Amino acid sequence: MTDNTTSAARVVIIGTGFGGLCMAIQLKKAGMDNFVMLEKADGVGGTWRDNTYPGAACDVQSHLYSYSFEPKHDWTRKFGRQQEIKGYMEGCVEKYGLQSHIRFNKEVVKASYNDDSHLWGIETADGETLQAQVLVTATGQLNQPAYPSIPGMNTFKGKVFHSARWDHNYNLTGKSVAVIGTGASAIQFVPQIVPKVKSLKLFQRSGAWVVPKADRPFKSWEQWLFKKLPVHDRLYRSLIYWKNESRALAFTRFGSVLELLALQARWEARRKVRDPEKRKKLIPDYKIGCKRILISNDWYPAIDQDHLDLITDGIERIEENAVVTADGQRHEVDAIIYGTGFKATQFLSPITITGLQGQGLNEAWQNGAEAYKGICVSGFPNMFMLYGPNTNLGHNSIVYMLESQVNYVMDCLKTLQQSQSGAMNVKSDRQRRYADNVQERLEGSVWDAGCTSWYRDENGKNTINWPGFTFVYRHATRAVNPKDFEFLPTSA
Repeated sequence: MTDNTTSAARVVIIGTGFGGLCMAIQLKKAGMDNFVMLEKADGVGGTWRDNTYPGAACDVQSHLYSYSFEPKHDWTRKFGRQQEIKGYMEGCVEKYGLQSHIRFNKEVVKASYNDDSHLWGIETADGETLQAQVLVTATGQLNQPAYPSIPGMNTFKGKVFHSARWDHNYNLTGKSVAVIGTGASAIQFVPQIVPKVKSLKLFQRSGAWVVPKADRPFKSWEQWLFKKLPVHDRLYRSLIYWKNESRALAFTRFGSVLELLALQARWEARRKVRDPEKRKKLIPDYKIGCKRILISNDWYPAIDQDHLDLITDGIERIEENAVVTADGQRHEVDAIIYGTGFKATQFLSPITITGLQGQGLNEAWQNGAEAYKGICVSGFPNMFMLYGPNTNLGHNSIVYMLESQVNYVMDCLKTLQQSQSGAMNVKSDRQRRYADNVQERLEGSVWDAGCTSWYRDENGKNTINWPGFTFVYRHATRAVNPKDFEFLPTSA
């Protein structure tokens, strides 16, 4: 029988999605083997492990939605699908020998910094406590499903599940199904289930801008070229990157350029949806880009099906066998699928994080989440966040951002070692200046166009998106400036 407290690791990483694995691989490459990865589930992959709904796929091109140091030449499609992306991540675990560092079914519930020992105490749901000098959080922004608050939700007697927790044992064939939400997940799974169901009631709060997806399978000769000519693979990746990167201008400064995409979306809807009433409901009333722009080739044809009802009246309540809308109509269904997204602005939720002098992270973030370079939070020494506040993108690959962040964290570890200090804590004035600058740069962007989106917290503050080019962020995270931190001496 082992003690509930293990000896201190140099680094504890929470999460085994793209961020956590990237961090672990770079630690390995640097010869730092004293690290532990804690994973709440029984497998790696993060959002690509959890989202197994029919049609789950990425909206960033495969060659860019992978590590720059670990190219995959045989992607089957231009845009990777869930199983293939998860398989890629599992392959990375094997190649870099990460298995022995990962502890599965270890959900972290609490992490507390000790002012005296400069160690983090990390508690898991099963009562174990680990200690670490450095805490790296790689929990992602899309890991806690969000459910709407609708009266009577618990009274429904039929089948209920969230798209991020898809029940593959439930057969939808011949069933009357309600889908609540028309976001990025619904755009993918609705076309897949429409042919099976008897009827589909699609409840939409607000429409989404949906444009065509330039997707197709790769031909075998293309895969051969990627493998035999690595320079071709690198060039292809680079071209995708710069093409995507150019869109940052449209999101941040020249929103009018996005109107061309809006025209394209309208044209697609007109071409593929016969019912003018449905078409009218589908086209959003907000500026394109204010919410996430979605890509799909089968969304409009799915909506066009006669047995799909697009309902825009608000939901008043849910009864034992029906969804009742504000106009008094009862929509009887056998199953309800929530396609209502994630609690994206609740970073690190539901973990309780406590820093210097017992300050809680929620307390530090009472005016909205913020972090220096999206990575460090003042008052929480030796804690580094991957995919933290204001590091999400609307135009390019998050994997590129994660690699930038991991590079910065690695430099922090080197700096900490050289300083011979117990811990490093980002200065509050540096964080304040940085966060204010990010918010200033977000002003005038399309995300500031007045719509309600998952990019904003309950106070209306955009705590999610990075307001510019990814290469600017990479430059900002290329190296640590020790003057940005106060170094806490080791205990005597």
